[in-house]
Amino acid sequence: MLQNNYFNDVSDLRLHFDHIINWKEIVDSYEGGFVDAAKFKAGDERFAAAPSSYEEALEYYKTLLDSVGEFAGKEIAPYVAELDKVGVKFENGKVVFPEKLLEIVRKARDAGLQPTGFSRKYGGLGVPWTVRAFFSEILYRVDASVCISIGCVNLAEIIEKNGSEELKDEWLPRLAAGEFACAMGLTEPDHGSDLPGLRTKAVHKEGNIYLLNGTKRFITQGCGTGEIPAILLLLARTGNPGSGARGLSFFLVQSKDVQIAGIEKKMGLHCSPTCEIVLENTPGILIGEEGHGLIKHTMGMLNGARMGISQQGVGIAQAALAETKKYTSERIQFGKPIGTIPAVRKILRRMERETMAMRCLMLEGARAMDLYYFRGDHLKEKGATERDLKSDVVLKYWEKLAGILTPISKFYCSESCVKIAGDAVQLHGGAGFTDDYDVSRIYRDSRITTIYDGTSQIQVNASIGGIVTGMSGHGFLREYIDNEWSHFPTEETKVLSDVWDGFQEAVAMYKELATSEEREETADEIVWASARLLSGLLFYRSTLRIPEELRADRLSHVEEYNLDSLGYMEGLKAKLKVKVSSRQAV
Repeated sequence: MLQNNYFNDVSDLRLHFDHIINWKEIVDSYEGGFVDAAKFKAGDERFAAAPSSYEEALEYYKTLLDSVGEFAGKEIAPYVAELDKVGVKFENGKVVFPEKLLEIVRKARDAGLQPTGFSRKYGGLGVPWTVRAFFSEILYRVDASVCISIGCVNLAEIIEKNGSEELKDEWLPRLAAGEFACAMGLTEPDHGSDLPGLRTKAVHKEGNIYLLNGTKRFITQGCGTGEIPAILLLLARTGNPGSGARGLSFFLVQSKDVQIAGIEKKMGLHCSPTCEIVLENTPGILIGEEGHGLIKHTMGMLNGARMGISQQGVGIAQAALAETKKYTSERIQFGKPIGTIPAVRKILRRMERETMAMRCLMLEGARAMDLYYFRGDHLKEKGATERDLKSDVVLKYWEKLAGILTPISKFYCSESCVKIAGDAVQLHGGAGFTDDYDVSRIYRDSRITTIYDGTSQIQVNASIGGIVTGMSGHGFLREYIDNEWSHFPTEETKVLSDVWDGFQEAVAMYKELATSEEREETADEIVWASARLLSGLLFYRSTLRIPEELRADRLSHVEEYNLDSLGYMEGLKAKLKVKVSSRQAV
């Protein structure tokens, strides 16, 4: 792997930070009038790092990203190939980690780079989703397994969102300090996406303590990380066997109280243990209220989980692109670098524009998260009731946008990263099919992104309703696109305008399909089309925010991306036209 500062060596990443992101709205939403700085001035040392101005906030965010970029490129990158070869092992009932991985996690903890998901009140770094998006992309670029080992503790933000004050005070400072890893325990041997059917049983013992019995499978980091134990956040049934989603509750369980039955042998993520966990009268602490485990707590964290995999997709795509650029500039064939050969150059340029467009979509999802997630928190601090929150127009707008963008982004960024990683292997030729180059690991690691935290097919199901209803006459998605479009100069958006027209026609024909089965079969193509439209729109919007001397090159990438999208849209329309016509003929 390249050994540079992974924040500073990607010009597009810096362009987003320095010019494209509207930091004022992000800082306003997260810092809420710099209330944390006021708490520090009042004597609360927990808020010592809180910025007191926009300038301080940006400097804090930049310093943090520079630090993690340096850590990724210098402290992790030199070792990832060997870590992938060694992997984790299961011996004598215990998971054994490579010592170098444990050393890296300790260094990350000591450098204060772990708790991105916690507020300053509990010892967290106190950063908005947009900063977390940069942070995660950087770490996922260097290695997904290591990123998970470092960042899994942030899954416990669900405790900060839903736990009692006593639970938060007891556990969150210790989690933020790196005393524990964290794992999410949803999946069971017979229930993956079908969470309402979960069978793990929880029986009330006393107070907020329950005894859990059952088996959980595919639990990432469920064993902890070496000497660092794990906190497991588990769904279990407190209702009767037929109670469905409303019979499930959320629990905090310590890894010392469970049995690790084994770990999966996987094609990728070799240093990330995927555990099978057995619970036998295991004590668990109830988080929130009984019966709210799935319908409120788990569903409430879905947007964040989807954004995490979107960031992983962009990070892996950037890794594939960077390593392939280096290889094709150094590999000499026919007396010249293969990167200058037109057929190779064409693929490289496509990889680059696809990665740039993915990043635009992913960061817009993070923006939407910032503008509703923290607004609600600040309103609550000021005494707002649940009824007040539900009637807040601004909060509702951004929450609705996040609900549309996050599954689309997860679907598109994960599927695209697999394609880009495949292109990287292709351009490395036979060498890419060996373990001599990092693209082999990058490709293997990319493959999980379309599967975990909700398969691509699940993301399509989560997206399609919001897209179709959102494209009605006064639909929300149409309103969002029209609002963005109103700021665009028409002379530069001819191709994008054709994509928009084609998408509207495709959705109209999709609605004409006769059966639900036909619509389900075609839904993924509509979601893909929406992702390309949105990515192209946001990609173009980014050109309006950068220095003039950089616009021409970026506009050429945008134009090529939107031409690709137009080709896809025309093909989709042709297929839908045949389907609709055949129905009408019958």
